[in-house]
Amino acid sequence: MAKTEELLTDLRAATLADGNVPYGMIEDAAIALRDGRIAWVGAAAELPEEYRGFEKTALGGRLVTPGLIDCHSHIVHGGDRAVEFEMRLNGASYEEVARAGGGIVSTVTATRQADEAELLEDALKRVDVLIAEGVTTLEIKSGYGLDVETELRMLRVARRIGEVRPIRVRTSFLGAHATPAEYKDRDDAYIDQVCIPALRAAHAEGLVDAVDGFCEGIAFSTAQIARVFYVAKELGLPVKLHAEQLSNLGGAKLAASYGALSADHIEYLDEPGVEAMAAAGTVAVILPGAFYTLRETQAPPIAALREHGVPMALATDVNPGSSPLTSLLLTMNMGCTLFRMTPEEALRGVTQHAARALGLTDQGRIAPGQVADLAVWDVKHPAELAYRIGFNPLHKRIFGAST
Repeated sequence: MAKTEELLTDLRAATLADGNVPYGMIEDAAIALRDGRIAWVGAAAELPEEYRGFEKTALGGRLVTPGLIDCHSHIVHGGDRAVEFEMRLNGASYEEVARAGGGIVSTVTATRQADEAELLEDALKRVDVLIAEGVTTLEIKSGYGLDVETELRMLRVARRIGEVRPIRVRTSFLGAHATPAEYKDRDDAYIDQVCIPALRAAHAEGLVDAVDGFCEGIAFSTAQIARVFYVAKELGLPVKLHAEQLSNLGGAKLAASYGALSADHIEYLDEPGVEAMAAAGTVAVILPGAFYTLRETQAPPIAALREHGVPMALATDVNPGSSPLTSLLLTMNMGCTLFRMTPEEALRGVTQHAARALGLTDQGRIAPGQVADLAVWDVKHPAELAYRIGFNPLHKRIFGAST
């Protein structure tokens, strides 16, 4: 919790302000904090008189960035898929793994069997690792219950995480994640009888900040997702979508037509999809953890996203099957190494653009009026945050007042 009035001095600030200065860097900077928000940032020599009496904290010349934001996670779930991982590496096919009870079915079974206390205890172990890397805001999805009761339980646990840890939580309802075994070959019935009623119930309980879906050949069609999105809009909830991960079904264009906050994965996104996202202001959320774990070869169209000015966010996609990744710093490195994103794009991807992917206007930059969520790093240059592998240079995290 930030002090009521505090002046951070002897620092270098990567403000991520838009402009011609890389990283929005201010050397020999000062940051004034008041009531959990940033009151002023600039060169220390230009500090206004009104902030000179604030309680001072010298940071020894360290780098300060906005607090990191993980904008796509499935961090609440039961069980793990380590045995399945081993089976695949020993030559088992996807079908053999599924017949042995693996795949999403195993996670759904484990999640349904876990009560709220068990789900919370397991999730906090993963959350604490992210907090230790400077994460101050975390998006959490449902989607491993696939029945009304368990979807609500997952979202209650997500809300609880934000109460028992110093981290802001944004929830996404992901009932349209997969069709459970009891609705095999009855996808439309599942959408009508489980997914939409669960969404309405979760909204009535105040558990939903956004609505997500998985648009893919192994999941749901654009027409089925559109029915969920229609209800989301009726309820006044923004939407986002897992799209174009394994094929191109036009999910990103559908999401953009609903003014989606983000389209995520998007390895198979085509030019019309990029253009639709650009026109709608939809953020591209890049998820290298799943690409790496699944050993994919089709990379997202980074150059086209750049060309059309589509903001690019990065996130862990932490989940037990395709991305058991709980390091946002490693995610930044993977975005650069696997997809040739620049270190500045990576840092903006876990701050400024990640905030936009969650519809947050008061996070992700160091600027007056922004929440005083900051990360202080023992590094000489911001590129080090994406450069190192398996190394955490966080000196301390500053978590502003609750908003």
